[in-house]
Amino acid sequence: MCGFLEDSQGWMYGYDISRKTGLKSGTLYPILMRLAGNGLLETSWEMAETGKPPRHLYKLTKDGLRYAREQIISQGVVGTRDLSEVVA
Repeated sequence: MCGFLEDSQGWMYGYDISRKTGLKSGTLYPILMRLAGNGLLETSWEMAETGKPPRHLYKLTKDGLRYAREQIISQGVVGTRDLSEVVA
C-alpha cells in the first residue's frame, strides 16, 4: 500500500508494483484482483505497440486511498512523505 501512496493519483503497472513490494506475481496478482473486486483499486488496459501484449494498469480509488492510509497509520508505518499531503 505504501507504493500506491507515493503516487496516489498515478497509474502503476503490475510489474512496477511487484518490484516495489518484492511480491512475486503469484502472490501479487490475486491481491490486486481482490482489491479491485472490493472497489479499492481501479484497473485499466494499456494497448501496446503491434506485436506486444497489452499491459494492465492499477490505481487506488478514493476508498482504496482511504483504506491504505488507515492501514499504514494503524501499523505505524512511516512513509517517505507526510500522510496529510495525501488526499483523504
